[in-house]
Amino acid sequence: MKRLTGLIQLLRNPYLWGGLFALLIATLLVYLVVDRWLMPAYTRHGVVQYVPDVRQLPYEQAAQILQAQGLRPERVPARRFRPDLPVETVLDQTPPPQAAVKPGRHVYLTVNAGRNPMVTVPSVIGMSLREAVNRLTALGLRADDLRPDTIPSPYARTVTRQHPAPGDSVAEGGTVTLWYSTGLGQRFVTVPDVTGRTVAEAQRILLEHRLRSVVVEPREVTETTGDTTRIVIRQSREPGTQVREGFEIRLFVAPPDTL
Repeated sequence: MKRLTGLIQLLRNPYLWGGLFALLIATLLVYLVVDRWLMPAYTRHGVVQYVPDVRQLPYEQAAQILQAQGLRPERVPARRFRPDLPVETVLDQTPPPQAAVKPGRHVYLTVNAGRNPMVTVPSVIGMSLREAVNRLTALGLRADDLRPDTIPSPYARTVTRQHPAPGDSVAEGGTVTLWYSTGLGQRFVTVPDVTGRTVAEAQRILLEHRLRSVVVEPREVTETTGDTTRIVIRQSREPGTQVREGFEIRLFVAPPDTL
């Protein structure tokens, strides 16, 4: 009973309610100050900056424009060179033009590089057309110039010639022209005698007769040397034989140490 009487007297005390009311007012004032002045000043809430369009401008000029508007430019080298635009030109930007950002935001500028990296062209002769295209594409080269070869070949849809030649250097993204076989021809031609001639001479004569050739090394030679000055000692088809256009004549050459 005494505790209840004390509680009633406390609740009737005007100083208690005055203190609670003052504490409530102080808390409300602190909240308003933090919410309306301190937090917006810290987070810069409501302050935005629209990113200007600096594409196709020199990097230095683009950087000055962004800095003048309170933004922070950052250079990103381009993966590929665009020859139609000057070096050091801005190709792209992130965020894009007219994007709303806060002041001090980084703007990433993709800048035109000096030149394309160079790629060594591989040999794709003898490959299927699909395999050759995939090989060149994987190296960053274009193989969209495909032409049927005017001289027939035994294996249809295989690569018979290429330009640039194997081992040449081409800028990344460059085009390699491929000629492919349409199969053996319908006409018959007479096999010429190419024994005693160099490989280069024999191949030229056979092509003039619209025939193909492949060099066969002696058994003791494990790899083809590629030396076209070596002498043909035997050929797979006898001179005077009739074969279809594009037929492949094997050229047997002397060992390198016999020259």
